[in-house]
Amino acid sequence: MHGGPNRNMETVNRGIVTMVTAPPILFLLLFFSLHVSGLPGNPRPAPRVHLSFKELLDTRTIRPFSFSFNTSDYRILLMDQDQGRLYLGSREYLVALDMQNINKEPLIIHWPVSSQRKAECRLTGKGGQGECANFVRLIEPWNRTHLYTCGTGAYKPICTFINRGWRAEEYLFRLVPGFVDSGKGKCSYDPHQEAAAALINGNLYAGVHVDFMGTDSAIFRTLGDRPAVRTEQYDSRWLNEPVFVKIQRIPDSTERNDDKLYFFFREKSLDATGGASPTVLARVGRVCLNDDGGQRSLVNKWTTFLKAHLVCSVIGGDDGVETYFHELRDVFIQSTQDERNPVVYAVFSSTGSVFKGSAVCVYSMADIRNVFNGPFSHKQGHSYQWTPYTGKIPYPRPGTCPGGTFTPGFRSTKAFSDQAVNFVRAHPLMYHPVYPVHRRPLVVRTGVDYRFTTIAVDQVDAVDGRYEVLFLGTDRGTVQKVIVLPKDPSTTEELILEEVEVFRIPAPVKTMKISSKRQQLYVSSERGLTQVSLHRCAVYGKACSDCCLARDPYCAWDGENCAWANPLSSY
Repeated sequence: MHGGPNRNMETVNRGIVTMVTAPPILFLLLFFSLHVSGLPGNPRPAPRVHLSFKELLDTRTIRPFSFSFNTSDYRILLMDQDQGRLYLGSREYLVALDMQNINKEPLIIHWPVSSQRKAECRLTGKGGQGECANFVRLIEPWNRTHLYTCGTGAYKPICTFINRGWRAEEYLFRLVPGFVDSGKGKCSYDPHQEAAAALINGNLYAGVHVDFMGTDSAIFRTLGDRPAVRTEQYDSRWLNEPVFVKIQRIPDSTERNDDKLYFFFREKSLDATGGASPTVLARVGRVCLNDDGGQRSLVNKWTTFLKAHLVCSVIGGDDGVETYFHELRDVFIQSTQDERNPVVYAVFSSTGSVFKGSAVCVYSMADIRNVFNGPFSHKQGHSYQWTPYTGKIPYPRPGTCPGGTFTPGFRSTKAFSDQAVNFVRAHPLMYHPVYPVHRRPLVVRTGVDYRFTTIAVDQVDAVDGRYEVLFLGTDRGTVQKVIVLPKDPSTTEELILEEVEVFRIPAPVKTMKISSKRQQLYVSSERGLTQVSLHRCAVYGKACSDCCLARDPYCAWDGENCAWANPLSSY
Protein backbone atom coordinates (compact mmCIF):
# COMPACT_ATOMS: atom_id res chain seq x y z
CA MET A 1 0.00 0.00 0.00
CA HIS A 2 2.81 2.38 -0.79
CA GLY A 3 1.53 3.24 -4.26
CA GLY A 4 -1.25 5.59 -3.17
CA PRO A 5 -1.28 9.38 -3.17
CA ASN A 6 0.73 11.47 -0.70
CA ARG A 7 -0.14 10.54 2.87
CA ASN A 8 0.19 13.98 4.45
CA MET A 9 -3.07 14.46 6.29
CA GLU A 10 -4.81 17.73 7.00
CA THR A 11 -6.07 18.51 10.48
CA VAL A 12 -9.77 19.35 10.57
CA ASN A 13 -10.48 22.37 12.73
CA ARG A 14 -13.58 22.02 14.83
CA GLY A 15 -15.61 24.54 16.74
CA ILE A 16 -14.65 25.60 20.25
CA VAL A 17 -16.98 24.71 23.09
CA THR A 18 -17.18 25.07 26.84
CA MET A 19 -19.66 23.64 29.28
CA VAL A 20 -22.10 26.36 30.18
CA THR A 21 -24.54 27.50 32.77
CA ALA A 22 -27.62 29.50 32.00
CA PRO A 23 -27.52 33.26 32.64
CA PRO A 24 -29.87 34.76 35.24
CA ILE A 25 -32.38 35.97 32.65
CA LEU A 26 -33.18 32.36 31.75
CA PHE A 27 -34.30 31.56 35.27
CA LEU A 28 -36.84 34.37 35.05
CA LEU A 29 -38.16 32.88 31.84
CA LEU A 30 -38.69 29.49 33.47
CA PHE A 31 -41.93 30.70 34.99
CA PHE A 32 -43.37 31.56 31.61
CA SER A 33 -42.52 28.34 29.80
CA LEU A 34 -45.42 26.51 28.22
CA HIS A 35 -43.75 23.10 28.52
CA VAL A 36 -41.65 22.35 31.57
CA SER A 37 -40.05 18.99 32.24
CA GLY A 38 -37.45 18.11 34.82
CA LEU A 39 -35.18 15.10 34.67
CA PRO A 40 -36.07 12.42 35.34
CA GLY A 41 -39.42 13.54 36.74
CA ASN A 42 -41.17 13.96 33.41
CA PRO A 43 -39.54 11.82 30.73
CA ARG A 44 -42.21 12.69 28.13
CA PRO A 45 -41.92 16.43 27.48
CA ALA A 46 -43.84 17.86 24.54
CA PRO A 47 -42.18 19.82 21.74
CA ARG A 48 -43.12 23.48 21.52
CA VAL A 49 -43.39 23.14 17.74
CA HIS A 50 -44.07 19.98 15.71
CA LEU A 51 -43.81 20.19 11.93
CA SER A 52 -44.85 17.49 9.48
CA PHE A 53 -42.68 16.98 6.41
CA LYS A 54 -45.05 19.09 4.32
CA GLU A 55 -45.13 21.86 6.92
CA LEU A 56 -41.35 21.76 7.11
CA LEU A 57 -41.14 22.07 3.32
CA ASP A 58 -43.39 25.12 3.49
CA THR A 59 -40.88 26.88 5.76
CA ARG A 60 -38.27 26.64 2.96
CA THR A 61 -35.67 25.56 5.50
CA ILE A 62 -35.03 22.03 4.18
CA ARG A 63 -33.81 20.45 0.97
CA PRO A 64 -34.53 16.75 0.39
CA PHE A 65 -31.95 15.23 -1.97
CA SER A 66 -33.95 15.10 -5.18
CA PHE A 67 -31.71 13.21 -7.60
CA SER A 68 -33.11 9.78 -8.36
CA PHE A 69 -30.88 6.81 -9.11
CA ASN A 70 -31.07 3.16 -8.20
CA THR A 71 -29.50 3.19 -4.75
CA SER A 72 -30.33 2.90 -1.06
CA ASP A 73 -28.61 2.82 2.33
CA TYR A 74 -27.64 6.48 2.57
CA ARG A 75 -25.36 5.79 5.51
CA ILE A 76 -21.85 7.21 5.14
CA LEU A 77 -21.48 10.99 5.29
CA LEU A 78 -18.22 12.95 5.37
CA MET A 79 -18.04 16.74 5.56
CA ASP A 80 -15.23 18.66 3.86
CA GLN A 81 -15.54 22.18 5.28
CA ASP A 82 -12.64 23.53 3.18
CA GLN A 83 -14.14 22.53 -0.16
CA GLY A 84 -17.71 22.96 1.07
CA ARG A 85 -18.48 19.39 0.03
CA LEU A 86 -20.55 16.66 1.65
CA TYR A 87 -19.51 13.18 0.51
CA LEU A 88 -22.20 10.51 0.51
CA GLY A 89 -21.67 6.77 0.35
CA SER A 90 -24.59 4.44 -0.43
CA ARG A 91 -25.25 1.18 -2.26
CA GLU A 92 -22.96 1.23 -5.33
CA TYR A 93 -22.71 5.02 -5.42
CA LEU A 94 -20.42 7.78 -4.19
CA VAL A 95 -21.71 11.35 -4.41
CA ALA A 96 -20.10 14.75 -3.84
CA LEU A 97 -22.66 17.36 -2.76
CA ASP A 98 -22.57 21.12 -2.25
CA MET A 99 -22.96 21.68 1.51
CA GLN A 100 -24.91 24.89 0.96
CA ASN A 101 -27.35 23.21 -1.44
CA ILE A 102 -27.17 19.43 -1.77
CA ASN A 103 -29.21 19.58 -5.00
CA LYS A 104 -26.76 21.90 -6.78
CA GLU A 105 -24.81 19.95 -9.41
CA PRO A 106 -23.96 16.77 -7.47
CA LEU A 107 -21.00 14.78 -8.75
CA ILE A 108 -21.82 11.07 -8.94
CA ILE A 109 -19.62 7.97 -9.16
CA HIS A 110 -21.20 4.60 -9.92
CA TRP A 111 -19.12 1.96 -8.10
CA PRO A 112 -20.71 -1.49 -8.56
CA VAL A 113 -19.05 -4.89 -8.43
CA SER A 114 -18.84 -7.08 -11.52
CA SER A 115 -21.65 -9.38 -12.55
CA GLN A 116 -19.29 -12.29 -11.93
CA ARG A 117 -18.67 -11.18 -8.34
CA LYS A 118 -22.42 -10.83 -7.72
CA ALA A 119 -22.95 -14.36 -9.05
CA GLU A 120 -20.17 -15.72 -6.83
CA CYS A 121 -21.76 -13.99 -3.85
CA ARG A 122 -25.14 -15.58 -4.54
CA LEU A 123 -23.55 -19.03 -4.79
CA THR A 124 -22.49 -18.69 -1.15
CA GLY A 125 -26.13 -18.36 -0.12
CA LYS A 126 -26.03 -14.61 0.38
CA GLY A 127 -28.06 -12.02 -1.46
CA GLY A 128 -31.54 -12.84 -0.22
CA GLN A 129 -31.93 -9.25 0.97
CA GLY A 130 -29.87 -7.64 -1.77
CA GLU A 131 -26.55 -7.90 0.08
CA CYS A 132 -24.66 -9.01 -3.06
CA ALA A 133 -23.75 -5.46 -4.01
CA ASN A 134 -21.08 -2.94 -3.09
CA PHE A 135 -22.24 -1.00 -0.03
CA VAL A 136 -19.96 1.96 0.68
CA ARG A 137 -18.87 1.78 4.31
CA LEU A 138 -15.93 4.16 4.54
CA ILE A 139 -14.97 7.54 3.11
CA GLU A 140 -11.97 9.21 4.75
CA PRO A 141 -9.72 12.13 3.72
CA TRP A 142 -6.30 10.89 2.53
CA ASN A 143 -4.71 14.23 1.63
CA ARG A 144 -5.73 17.59 0.14
CA THR A 145 -6.70 16.06 -3.20
CA HIS A 146 -7.75 12.47 -2.52
CA LEU A 147 -10.21 10.43 -0.46
CA TYR A 148 -9.86 6.79 0.56
CA THR A 149 -13.04 4.74 0.28
CA CYS A 150 -14.06 1.14 0.97
CA GLY A 151 -17.14 -0.95 0.22
CA THR A 152 -18.43 -4.41 1.06
CA GLY A 153 -17.79 -5.60 -2.52
CA ALA A 154 -20.57 -8.22 -2.42
CA TYR A 155 -18.99 -9.95 0.59
CA LYS A 156 -15.44 -9.33 -0.69
CA PRO A 157 -14.45 -5.87 0.66
CA ILE A 158 -12.60 -3.54 -1.69
CA CYS A 159 -11.01 -0.11 -1.34
CA THR A 160 -9.76 2.57 -3.71
CA PHE A 161 -8.91 6.26 -3.98
CA ILE A 162 -11.07 9.14 -5.20
CA ASN A 163 -9.50 12.17 -6.84
CA ARG A 164 -11.49 15.20 -5.65
CA GLY A 165 -9.09 17.91 -6.87
CA TRP A 166 -7.74 20.93 -5.03
CA ARG A 167 -10.90 23.03 -5.11
CA ALA A 168 -14.62 22.40 -5.46
CA GLU A 169 -14.62 24.69 -8.51
CA GLU A 170 -12.69 22.04 -10.44
CA TYR A 171 -15.77 19.76 -10.34
CA LEU A 172 -13.40 16.82 -10.10
CA PHE A 173 -14.68 13.61 -8.53
CA ARG A 174 -13.55 10.29 -9.96
CA LEU A 175 -12.02 6.97 -8.94
CA VAL A 176 -8.27 6.62 -9.44
CA PRO A 177 -8.01 4.39 -12.55
CA GLY A 178 -6.69 0.87 -12.08
CA PHE A 179 -6.28 1.01 -8.31
CA VAL A 180 -8.18 -1.52 -6.21
CA ASP A 181 -7.05 -2.58 -2.75
CA SER A 182 -8.28 -5.37 -0.48
CA GLY A 183 -10.75 -4.13 2.11
CA LYS A 184 -10.13 -6.90 4.64
CA GLY A 185 -9.63 -5.39 8.08
CA LYS A 186 -10.92 -2.05 6.82
CA CYS A 187 -14.54 -2.76 5.94
CA SER A 188 -17.02 -5.46 7.02
CA TYR A 189 -18.17 -8.14 4.60
CA ASP A 190 -21.82 -7.95 5.65
CA PRO A 191 -23.59 -4.62 4.94
CA HIS A 192 -25.78 -5.20 8.00
CA GLN A 193 -22.81 -5.20 10.39
CA GLU A 194 -21.93 -1.83 11.86
CA ALA A 195 -18.34 -0.60 11.66
CA ALA A 196 -16.37 2.50 12.62
CA ALA A 197 -13.12 3.80 11.17
CA ALA A 198 -10.73 6.75 11.18
CA LEU A 199 -7.75 7.53 8.94
CA ILE A 200 -5.00 9.12 11.05
CA ASN A 201 -1.52 10.02 9.76
CA GLY A 202 -1.85 7.59 6.88
CA ASN A 203 -2.93 4.70 9.12
CA LEU A 204 -6.47 3.34 8.97
CA TYR A 205 -7.96 2.31 12.32
CA ALA A 206 -11.17 0.32 12.00
CA GLY A 207 -13.54 -1.60 14.24
CA VAL A 208 -14.86 -4.27 11.87
CA HIS A 209 -15.77 -7.90 11.34
CA VAL A 210 -12.89 -9.29 9.33
CA ASP A 211 -14.24 -12.60 8.01
CA PHE A 212 -16.97 -13.80 5.67
CA MET A 213 -18.99 -15.45 8.45
CA GLY A 214 -18.91 -12.33 10.63
CA THR A 215 -17.57 -14.16 13.69
CA ASP A 216 -14.11 -12.55 13.88
CA SER A 217 -14.43 -8.96 15.09
CA ALA A 218 -11.40 -6.77 15.66
CA ILE A 219 -9.98 -3.31 16.02
CA PHE A 220 -7.50 -3.23 13.15
CA ARG A 221 -4.72 -0.91 12.02
CA THR A 222 -3.78 -1.13 8.35
CA LEU A 223 -2.12 1.06 5.70
CA GLY A 224 0.70 3.44 6.51
CA ASP A 225 4.25 2.65 7.57
CA ARG A 226 3.46 1.04 10.92
CA PRO A 227 2.94 -2.73 11.17
CA ALA A 228 -0.60 -4.05 10.92
CA VAL A 229 -1.96 -4.86 14.38
CA ARG A 230 -5.30 -6.05 15.71
CA THR A 231 -7.06 -7.16 18.88
CA GLU A 232 -6.58 -10.71 20.13
CA GLN A 233 -8.55 -13.15 17.97
CA TYR A 234 -11.50 -15.11 19.39
CA ASP A 235 -10.89 -13.94 22.97
CA SER A 236 -14.18 -12.84 24.53
CA ARG A 237 -12.29 -11.04 27.30
CA TRP A 238 -11.18 -8.53 24.67
CA LEU A 239 -14.23 -8.33 22.40
CA ASN A 240 -17.45 -10.32 22.64
CA GLU A 241 -19.70 -9.80 19.59
CA PRO A 242 -19.07 -6.05 19.52
CA VAL A 243 -21.01 -3.43 17.59
CA PHE A 244 -18.69 -0.50 16.87
CA VAL A 245 -20.14 3.00 17.07
CA LYS A 246 -17.35 5.60 17.04
CA ILE A 247 -13.56 5.87 16.75
CA GLN A 248 -11.69 9.08 17.57
CA ARG A 249 -8.11 10.15 18.20
CA ILE A 250 -7.83 12.12 21.46
CA PRO A 251 -4.45 13.34 22.76
CA ASP A 252 -3.68 12.55 26.40
CA SER A 253 -0.97 15.16 26.88
CA THR A 254 1.22 17.61 24.99
CA GLU A 255 3.53 14.68 24.25
CA ARG A 256 2.47 13.22 20.87
CA ASN A 257 3.70 9.77 21.86
CA ASP A 258 0.88 9.68 24.42
CA ASP A 259 -1.82 10.04 21.72
CA LYS A 260 -4.53 7.43 21.98
CA LEU A 261 -7.35 6.12 19.86
CA TYR A 262 -10.63 5.95 21.77
CA PHE A 263 -13.38 3.69 20.50
CA PHE A 264 -16.96 3.42 21.65
CA PHE A 265 -18.92 0.21 21.17
CA ARG A 266 -21.43 -2.16 22.72
CA GLU A 267 -20.88 -5.87 23.25
CA LYS A 268 -22.33 -8.95 24.85
CA SER A 269 -20.90 -9.58 28.27
CA LEU A 270 -21.27 -12.04 31.12
CA ASP A 271 -19.74 -9.84 33.79
CA ALA A 272 -22.99 -8.04 34.66
CA THR A 273 -24.92 -11.21 35.47
CA GLY A 274 -22.31 -13.51 36.99
CA GLY A 275 -22.54 -16.16 34.27
CA ALA A 276 -26.20 -15.92 33.29
CA SER A 277 -27.39 -15.11 29.77
CA PRO A 278 -25.27 -12.39 28.14
CA THR A 279 -26.19 -8.77 28.69
CA VAL A 280 -25.37 -6.00 26.25
CA LEU A 281 -23.08 -3.39 27.78
CA ALA A 282 -21.70 -0.10 26.49
CA ARG A 283 -17.93 0.23 26.38
CA VAL A 284 -15.22 2.80 25.89
CA GLY A 285 -11.84 1.41 24.93
CA ARG A 286 -8.49 2.77 23.88
CA VAL A 287 -5.12 1.89 22.36
CA CYS A 288 -1.94 3.88 21.81
CA LEU A 289 -1.48 5.13 18.27
CA ASN A 290 2.20 4.10 18.38
CA ASP A 291 1.47 0.54 19.54
CA ASP A 292 3.41 -1.86 17.29
CA GLY A 293 2.53 -5.07 19.12
CA GLY A 294 4.65 -7.32 21.31
CA GLN A 295 8.03 -8.91 20.70
CA ARG A 296 7.32 -12.47 21.94
CA SER A 297 3.73 -12.32 23.16
CA LEU A 298 0.88 -10.49 21.40
CA VAL A 299 2.92 -10.28 18.20
CA ASN A 300 1.05 -8.02 15.73
CA LYS A 301 -1.60 -7.54 18.44
CA TRP A 302 -2.34 -4.46 20.51
CA THR A 303 -0.31 -4.39 23.73
CA THR A 304 -2.08 -1.29 25.09
CA PHE A 305 -5.71 -2.35 24.61
CA LEU A 306 -7.96 -1.52 27.57
CA LYS A 307 -11.72 -1.08 27.93
CA ALA A 308 -14.23 0.10 30.53
CA HIS A 309 -17.97 -0.05 31.13
CA LEU A 310 -19.80 3.11 30.06
CA VAL A 311 -22.75 3.62 32.43
CA CYS A 312 -25.93 5.55 31.63
CA SER A 313 -28.70 4.98 34.16
CA VAL A 314 -31.55 6.70 35.97
CA ILE A 315 -32.78 6.11 39.51
CA GLY A 316 -36.54 5.86 40.02
CA GLY A 317 -38.04 8.61 42.14
CA ASP A 318 -40.37 6.34 44.14
CA ASP A 319 -38.61 3.00 44.53
CA GLY A 320 -34.99 4.05 44.08
CA VAL A 321 -34.46 1.26 41.54
CA GLU A 322 -31.68 1.99 39.06
CA THR A 323 -32.65 1.49 35.42
CA TYR A 324 -29.83 1.10 32.91
CA PHE A 325 -29.67 2.13 29.27
CA HIS A 326 -27.17 -0.42 27.96
CA GLU A 327 -27.41 -0.19 24.18
CA LEU A 328 -25.03 2.48 22.94
CA ARG A 329 -26.42 3.88 19.68
CA ASP A 330 -24.39 6.96 18.73
CA VAL A 331 -21.60 9.18 20.03
CA PHE A 332 -20.87 12.84 19.29
CA ILE A 333 -17.54 14.27 20.42
CA GLN A 334 -17.66 18.03 20.93
CA SER A 335 -14.31 19.79 20.75
CA THR A 336 -13.24 22.33 23.36
CA GLN A 337 -10.45 24.87 23.59
CA ASP A 338 -8.33 22.06 25.02
CA GLU A 339 -8.03 19.32 22.39
CA ARG A 340 -7.22 16.84 25.17
CA ASN A 341 -10.61 17.32 26.80
CA PRO A 342 -13.52 17.16 24.37
CA VAL A 343 -17.00 16.50 25.71
CA VAL A 344 -18.50 13.09 24.90
CA TYR A 345 -22.25 12.93 24.21
CA ALA A 346 -23.71 9.43 23.90
CA VAL A 347 -27.16 8.14 22.94
CA PHE A 348 -28.40 4.96 24.60
CA SER A 349 -31.52 2.84 24.45
CA SER A 350 -32.87 0.15 26.75
CA THR A 351 -32.75 -3.49 25.71
CA GLY A 352 -35.71 -4.95 27.60
CA SER A 353 -39.14 -5.62 26.13
CA VAL A 354 -40.87 -4.30 29.25
CA PHE A 355 -39.01 -1.03 29.65
CA LYS A 356 -38.59 0.98 26.45
CA GLY A 357 -36.66 4.19 26.51
CA SER A 358 -33.72 6.31 25.42
CA ALA A 359 -31.27 8.57 27.14
CA VAL A 360 -28.44 10.97 26.43
CA CYS A 361 -25.48 10.89 28.80
CA VAL A 362 -22.49 13.23 28.83
CA TYR A 363 -18.98 12.19 29.84
CA SER A 364 -15.80 14.10 30.63
CA MET A 365 -12.42 12.89 29.45
CA ALA A 366 -11.10 13.44 32.98
CA ASP A 367 -13.54 10.83 34.30
CA ILE A 368 -12.71 8.44 31.47
CA ARG A 369 -8.96 8.76 32.10
CA ASN A 370 -9.43 8.31 35.85
CA VAL A 371 -11.06 4.94 35.21
CA PHE A 372 -8.23 3.85 32.90
CA ASN A 373 -5.73 4.93 35.55
CA GLY A 374 -7.62 2.96 38.22
CA PRO A 375 -7.72 -0.72 39.20
CA PHE A 376 -7.97 -3.55 36.68
CA SER A 377 -10.73 -6.18 36.80
CA HIS A 378 -9.70 -9.66 37.84
CA LYS A 379 -11.51 -12.99 37.90
CA GLN A 380 -10.19 -16.17 39.53
CA GLY A 381 -12.36 -18.42 37.37
CA HIS A 382 -15.52 -18.58 35.29
CA SER A 383 -17.86 -18.90 38.30
CA TYR A 384 -16.17 -16.17 40.32
CA GLN A 385 -17.17 -12.52 40.62
CA TRP A 386 -15.11 -9.69 39.18
CA THR A 387 -12.85 -8.05 41.77
CA PRO A 388 -10.22 -5.32 41.59
CA TYR A 389 -6.76 -6.71 40.89
CA THR A 390 -4.66 -6.29 44.05
CA GLY A 391 -1.39 -7.87 42.95
CA LYS A 392 1.71 -6.14 41.66
CA ILE A 393 1.17 -4.07 38.51
CA PRO A 394 4.03 -4.58 36.03
CA TYR A 395 6.11 -1.71 34.65
CA PRO A 396 5.39 0.07 32.45
CA ARG A 397 1.80 0.27 33.63
CA PRO A 398 -0.43 -1.56 31.14
CA GLY A 399 -2.04 0.90 28.74
CA THR A 400 0.75 3.49 28.77
CA CYS A 401 2.41 4.41 25.48
CA PRO A 402 6.10 3.98 24.60
CA GLY A 403 8.11 7.19 24.56
CA GLY A 404 5.35 9.00 26.41
CA THR A 405 5.33 11.17 29.51
CA PHE A 406 5.70 8.21 31.88
CA THR A 407 7.76 5.92 29.63
CA PRO A 408 10.46 8.09 28.00
CA GLY A 409 12.94 5.20 28.02
CA PHE A 410 10.84 2.92 25.79
CA ARG A 411 11.06 3.41 22.04
CA SER A 412 8.50 0.76 21.12
CA THR A 413 5.92 -1.56 22.64
CA LYS A 414 8.21 -4.37 21.49
CA ALA A 415 10.51 -3.30 24.33
CA PHE A 416 7.79 -3.84 26.96
CA SER A 417 8.42 -6.68 29.40
CA ASP A 418 6.72 -10.03 28.92
CA GLN A 419 5.00 -9.48 32.27
CA ALA A 420 3.47 -6.18 31.11
CA VAL A 421 2.29 -7.64 27.80
CA ASN A 422 0.85 -10.80 29.35
CA PHE A 423 -0.94 -8.72 31.98
CA VAL A 424 -2.76 -6.78 29.25
CA ARG A 425 -3.74 -10.01 27.52
CA ALA A 426 -5.41 -11.30 30.71
CA HIS A 427 -6.73 -8.01 32.16
CA PRO A 428 -8.12 -5.75 29.40
CA LEU A 429 -11.14 -4.65 31.48
CA MET A 430 -11.01 -1.86 34.07
CA TYR A 431 -12.77 -2.49 37.38
CA HIS A 432 -14.57 0.83 37.79
CA PRO A 433 -17.21 1.99 35.29
CA VAL A 434 -17.30 5.44 33.71
CA TYR A 435 -20.22 7.45 35.05
CA PRO A 436 -21.78 10.43 33.27
CA VAL A 437 -21.38 14.00 34.46
CA HIS A 438 -23.52 14.49 37.62
CA ARG A 439 -24.10 10.69 37.54
CA ARG A 440 -27.37 11.11 35.66
CA PRO A 441 -28.55 11.43 32.05
CA LEU A 442 -28.90 14.81 30.43
CA VAL A 443 -32.03 13.71 28.55
CA VAL A 444 -34.40 10.79 29.24
CA ARG A 445 -37.34 9.43 27.22
CA THR A 446 -39.54 6.65 28.58
CA GLY A 447 -43.08 5.60 27.77
CA VAL A 448 -42.84 6.95 24.22
CA ASP A 449 -43.25 5.14 20.90
CA TYR A 450 -39.79 6.00 19.57
CA ARG A 451 -36.10 5.69 20.37
CA PHE A 452 -33.20 8.04 19.74
CA THR A 453 -30.80 6.77 17.08
CA THR A 454 -28.33 9.62 16.47
CA ILE A 455 -27.03 12.84 18.02
CA ALA A 456 -25.32 16.04 16.89
CA VAL A 457 -24.50 19.01 19.11
CA ASP A 458 -24.05 22.69 18.30
CA GLN A 459 -22.73 25.49 20.45
CA VAL A 460 -24.65 28.73 20.14
CA ASP A 461 -23.62 32.17 21.36
CA ALA A 462 -26.93 33.92 22.02
CA VAL A 463 -27.58 37.40 23.36
CA ASP A 464 -27.90 36.10 26.92
CA GLY A 465 -25.17 33.47 27.00
CA ARG A 466 -23.76 30.32 25.46
CA TYR A 467 -25.90 27.23 24.89
CA GLU A 468 -25.41 23.60 23.93
CA VAL A 469 -28.16 22.61 21.48
CA LEU A 470 -28.82 18.90 20.97
CA PHE A 471 -30.22 17.52 17.71
CA LEU A 472 -31.59 14.03 18.31
CA GLY A 473 -32.61 11.73 15.46
CA THR A 474 -35.29 9.11 16.11
CA ASP A 475 -36.33 5.75 14.69
CA ARG A 476 -39.56 7.32 13.41
CA GLY A 477 -37.77 9.74 11.09
CA THR A 478 -37.91 12.91 13.15
CA VAL A 479 -35.27 15.22 14.59
CA GLN A 480 -35.78 16.89 17.96
CA LYS A 481 -34.00 20.13 18.85
CA VAL A 482 -33.39 20.18 22.60
CA ILE A 483 -31.78 22.44 25.18
CA VAL A 484 -31.27 21.56 28.84
CA LEU A 485 -31.20 24.35 31.42
CA PRO A 486 -30.17 24.17 35.09
CA LYS A 487 -33.01 24.90 37.52
CA ASP A 488 -30.93 24.50 40.67
CA PRO A 489 -27.75 22.59 41.59
CA SER A 490 -29.47 19.20 41.48
CA THR A 491 -32.19 19.45 38.80
CA THR A 492 -32.48 20.55 35.21
CA GLU A 493 -35.20 21.53 32.80
CA GLU A 494 -35.36 20.07 29.33
CA LEU A 495 -37.02 22.00 26.51
CA ILE A 496 -37.86 20.40 23.17
CA LEU A 497 -37.81 23.50 21.01
CA GLU A 498 -39.10 21.61 17.98
CA GLU A 499 -39.62 18.20 16.46
CA VAL A 500 -39.59 17.99 12.66
CA GLU A 501 -40.30 15.17 10.22
CA VAL A 502 -37.31 15.22 7.87
CA PHE A 503 -38.23 12.52 5.32
CA ARG A 504 -41.07 12.31 2.82
CA ILE A 505 -41.45 8.63 3.73
CA PRO A 506 -40.77 8.20 7.47
CA ALA A 507 -37.74 6.01 8.20
CA PRO A 508 -35.27 5.70 11.08
CA VAL A 509 -32.51 8.30 11.07
CA LYS A 510 -29.21 6.53 10.33
CA THR A 511 -26.63 9.32 10.26
CA MET A 512 -26.46 13.02 11.13
CA LYS A 513 -23.71 15.54 10.43
CA ILE A 514 -23.80 19.14 11.60
CA SER A 515 -22.11 22.21 10.11
CA SER A 516 -22.13 25.17 12.48
CA LYS A 517 -20.29 27.16 9.83
CA ARG A 518 -23.16 26.76 7.37
CA GLN A 519 -25.93 26.42 9.99
CA GLN A 520 -27.05 23.14 8.42
CA LEU A 521 -27.84 19.60 9.55
CA TYR A 522 -27.52 16.67 7.13
CA VAL A 523 -29.77 13.73 7.98
CA SER A 524 -29.81 10.36 6.22
CA SER A 525 -31.95 7.22 6.26
CA GLU A 526 -32.13 3.97 4.33
CA ARG A 527 -33.86 5.72 1.43
CA GLY A 528 -33.05 9.41 1.59
CA LEU A 529 -30.93 12.39 2.57
CA THR A 530 -32.23 15.75 3.76
CA GLN A 531 -30.48 19.04 4.41
CA VAL A 532 -32.13 20.89 7.31
CA SER A 533 -31.46 24.41 8.57
CA LEU A 534 -30.61 24.57 12.27
CA HIS A 535 -33.33 27.18 12.81
CA ARG A 536 -36.68 28.43 11.43
CA CYS A 537 -37.48 31.24 13.82
CA ALA A 538 -40.62 32.44 12.03
CA VAL A 539 -42.59 29.35 13.11
CA TYR A 540 -42.68 30.56 16.72
CA GLY A 541 -45.07 33.39 15.89
CA LYS A 542 -45.23 37.01 14.81
CA ALA A 543 -45.21 38.64 18.23
CA CYS A 544 -42.20 39.57 20.33
CA SER A 545 -43.56 37.59 23.28
CA ASP A 546 -43.89 34.42 21.17
CA CYS A 547 -40.31 34.77 19.98
CA CYS A 548 -38.91 35.32 23.46
CA LEU A 549 -40.96 32.57 25.10
CA ALA A 550 -39.77 30.07 22.47
CA ARG A 551 -36.35 30.31 24.15
CA ASP A 552 -34.60 29.13 21.01
CA PRO A 553 -31.00 30.40 21.30
CA TYR A 554 -30.77 30.73 17.52
CA CYS A 555 -33.64 33.24 17.46
CA ALA A 556 -34.22 36.81 18.64
CA TRP A 557 -36.73 39.60 18.05
CA ASP A 558 -35.23 42.11 15.63
CA GLY A 559 -37.94 44.73 16.14
CA GLU A 560 -40.21 43.37 13.43
CA ASN A 561 -39.78 39.59 13.22
CA CYS A 562 -38.53 36.54 15.04
CA ALA A 563 -35.29 35.99 13.15
CA TRP A 564 -31.96 34.24 13.30
CA ALA A 565 -29.70 36.03 15.77
CA ASN A 566 -26.50 35.87 13.70
CA PRO A 567 -23.66 36.32 16.23
CA LEU A 568 -21.48 37.85 13.49
CA SER A 569 -24.03 40.49 12.54
CA SER A 570 -23.03 42.79 15.40
CA TYR A 571 -19.38 42.99 14.32
